[in-house]
Amino acid sequence: MRLPTVASRAQLEKLLDDDVPYGDLTTEALGIGTSSGVMRFVARDPMVLALAEDAAALIELAGCRVELSAVTGDRLAPGAPILTANGPAAGLLRSWKVAQTLIEIWSGVATDARAIVDAAGAVAPNLTVACTRKTIPGTKRFAVAAVKAGGAVMHRLGLSETVLVFPEHRRFLGDELLSDVVERLRHAAPEKRLVVEVTSLEDAVVAAAAGFDVIQAEKFAPAEIASLVARMNAMGSIRSRPLVAAAGGINAGNVAAYAEAGADIVVTSAPYLGRPRDVQVRIEAAGASSLALHGGSRSDRAPEKIRIPIH
Repeated sequence: MRLPTVASRAQLEKLLDDDVPYGDLTTEALGIGTSSGVMRFVARDPMVLALAEDAAALIELAGCRVELSAVTGDRLAPGAPILTANGPAAGLLRSWKVAQTLIEIWSGVATDARAIVDAAGAVAPNLTVACTRKTIPGTKRFAVAAVKAGGAVMHRLGLSETVLVFPEHRRFLGDELLSDVVERLRHAAPEKRLVVEVTSLEDAVVAAAAGFDVIQAEKFAPAEIASLVARMNAMGSIRSRPLVAAAGGINAGNVAAYAEAGADIVVTSAPYLGRPRDVQVRIEAAGASSLALHGGSRSDRAPEKIRIPIH
């Protein structure tokens, strides 16, 4: 059974329409639209696959039949098959680039998210990697799916479902005590955890004493996170103390240091800047032996088929 798509049918149709709003002029002019063909997607880079189901559904909307060889969340080595589509040339050529790009971009996000999760987990297996809401506007549903495929979680889906007090909020509160702020927030949102962003150890101690559930330490160095964790532990039991979330500039290269420092959560936007992973597309007429290669170097030799499940 295929996993559900992230996007709705209408949203996938909109993606197709954006690329082919008035028909495929080249295919129509060549008169090849009704010819039968086959299209294969193969990983050229190591990747954590994302949005494969949406790509398959998009190709099927163009009038083709698709068989998936891998699913979202799978680790793929170069040469691993992703999908095979059969159908008229018009459908294959109409859906080709949109489906390819969908997988390439979001597999890049998933792969970089997994790199951070792996680096953190090697030091602290229980550390949570949370990705911010700083996605490209209009792409959040794809970004969320890619983050999850990489083994991370969302820090915030948006402003509507979380309570996070920034220094920018506090500038409108005048001299109101943080303990009074916490009391008001508990009354207004009794089922929510209360999070506050701080920029110094002193602010963190005051916020913890006021009763915040999570202290988000913005741009703290690992050594400062270690000091903050020690102070939080000294203020109460591990079970009752506020969680410490390290945020700002965290990536696969430095997350281990934050894990060693004892952070409970690391908050990052780095996966959204991930390099798209290369997907090779092979299109041929039904029964033909020659292959048209796209997305990489030319070669008529079929790649070794490798699939490595995610652990």
